[in-house]
Amino acid sequence: MAGSLSAEALALAERDPALAELIDRIGPKSLDERRSRAEDPFAALARIITGQQVSTIAARTIWGRVCDEFGGRPPTALEARGGEHRLRGAGLSGRKASYIAGLGAAVAGGELDPEALGDAPDEIVIEELVRLRGLGRWSAEMFLMFHLGREDVFSAGDLGLRNGIRIAHQLEANPSPEEAAAIAERWRPQRTLAAVYLWAAVAVELPA
Repeated sequence: MAGSLSAEALALAERDPALAELIDRIGPKSLDERRSRAEDPFAALARIITGQQVSTIAARTIWGRVCDEFGGRPPTALEARGGEHRLRGAGLSGRKASYIAGLGAAVAGGELDPEALGDAPDEIVIEELVRLRGLGRWSAEMFLMFHLGREDVFSAGDLGLRNGIRIAHQLEANPSPEEAAAIAERWRPQRTLAAVYLWAAVAVELPA
């Protein structure tokens, strides 16, 4: 299996024997499997809001309905700004529809320039995004990982990642966000790829 793994995955395996076993069981994974860098940054943020606190399958279904509502593509910032009722009609909760409409207003009005975030440091990206309603640190970290393609981001508040750490390290319970962040330090500078493996472990329900 080692011959088919990326240099980044091999580096992770060297740093953490528990993660090495997980990588061996799951096999090759890459960041490109989850990246959305070809997507417009406003659409990427709107899709992240759609996926908050719901399963991956549910998020894909609802986002598909949103795109259907706007002619088979994601809404633009202008369309979202004045389309809160259409977003609700596509299956979004009133709160999420409000958040996406507010995001559209911020982008259309120049309060947020998501294109400019591409060259900003991670913490600046987070600071810019969490100023807006509906975009907390988790959402900003997902944007960093899967739209901007940052390779060393770990979302310690993500329940799935903490569950993945429990599986990989054979813990009796999920670690706290603080404990998860401390464990993830050993995975620098490939924490994003480590996260992909942890999510994969949860998805296939690997036994501890």
